[in-house]
Amino acid sequence: MGINPNMAEIAALLGETSRATILASMMDGRFHTASELAYMAAIKPQTASFHLAKLVEGKLIKVEKQGRHRYFQLAGEDIAQFLESFLAISPPPEVRSLKQSSQIKLLQDARTCYDHLAGKLGVQLTESMLKAGYLTLEGKQFVLTDEGILFFTTFGIDLTALKRKRRSFSHACLDWSERRYHLAGALGCELLNQFFNLGWLLRVPSIRAIKVTEKGKIGFKEVFHLDL
Repeated sequence: MGINPNMAEIAALLGETSRATILASMMDGRFHTASELAYMAAIKPQTASFHLAKLVEGKLIKVEKQGRHRYFQLAGEDIAQFLESFLAISPPPEVRSLKQSSQIKLLQDARTCYDHLAGKLGVQLTESMLKAGYLTLEGKQFVLTDEGILFFTTFGIDLTALKRKRRSFSHACLDWSERRYHLAGALGCELLNQFFNLGWLLRVPSIRAIKVTEKGKIGFKEVFHLDL
């Protein structure tokens, strides 16, 4: 009998195309109904329900019941980080339509990775903060400098409240499309929320892509010196 964790069990869950598509669709960090996930995976609702039950059993996703409705979400940030790393070593999909090509471009430019910003914009933003001296990278953790504490506080981020949360504060997450690190953890989550609150970013319906608004282009230029 083996004494190591059963990787084959997780590999089997990921090895089915529809389940892999469902998991990728849930990388936006939000709750989804079975019908929504069936549509995203282009499968029948009954088939989606079967796959969702397998993923719940495998503890990759969780389910919440509200009345007669059931909502599904990734089991946690650690699962999202694992999936993002898995995507980074996966071959690119075969592009079969102009719509698919456009969606891939949007996802590569800017997207959510569970609850933080990823894609080209996420990596550029992180590297801008490193260059400005707000963060340093130590192993796989971003560490706030004194300048960073002042910057984030001025930008409206309550660092004291974030550090009380029972989760990683500011770890480095490998970006699957850029193959470089972006900022994750509680700090990455709160920074993304602030961008939404400021009206700098908008979600793209149906996929986990993010669009930069005209207000955002000005803001990212003035605050982070990014030309978007």
